[in-house]
Amino acid sequence: MKKRKGKIFVLSSPSGGGKTSVCECLKKENFGVRFSVSATTRKPRANEKNGRDYIFLSEGRFKKLRSHGKFLEWTFNFDDLYGTPKDFVKKILSSGKDVILAIDVKGAMQIKKIERPSVLIFLLPPSFGHLKKRLKGRRTEDKETITKRLRIAKRELSYSNRYDYTVVNNSLREAVDTVKAIIIAERNRVRR
Repeated sequence: MKKRKGKIFVLSSPSGGGKTSVCECLKKENFGVRFSVSATTRKPRANEKNGRDYIFLSEGRFKKLRSHGKFLEWTFNFDDLYGTPKDFVKKILSSGKDVILAIDVKGAMQIKKIERPSVLIFLLPPSFGHLKKRLKGRRTEDKETITKRLRIAKRELSYSNRYDYTVVNNSLREAVDTVKAIIIAERNRVRR
């Protein structure tokens, strides 16, 4: 029997849409997937740790790694660079394990073009009003940054029809269960 190659599952949402919360629940449940840690040039928030939440890099270091092809995908968002380390993902896939990339829509569209098999899942907020409330409730950004994130969110929501699945994140528990069901179904898919 041929050894199973892992799959890439991309999880996207606008800022405040819940992708980090869904991933945290899946990690706690030990669901049998690995999680990629993105690299970024942005400053860490108070509760974030290097290597756990993000790999925090200087802009110069990020650009050097990018020029050497070390990112599977990369984007410029909110005045900072973000990217998925290629070697980490390839190692997981070759071991037969699945990996989740919690990335934005620009990165997801890059993955869709270059990586097969990949499965794209978009988390939708129940409404734009809910999204606005979630962003304000995080208390991690100032009013100007929230306004900018909401403007970008409107554009990102228009990408949802380019994904394989959409999941409305009205309830975190239901969203997590739906993402788990998608992963189980895709693991058992005969052809794509």
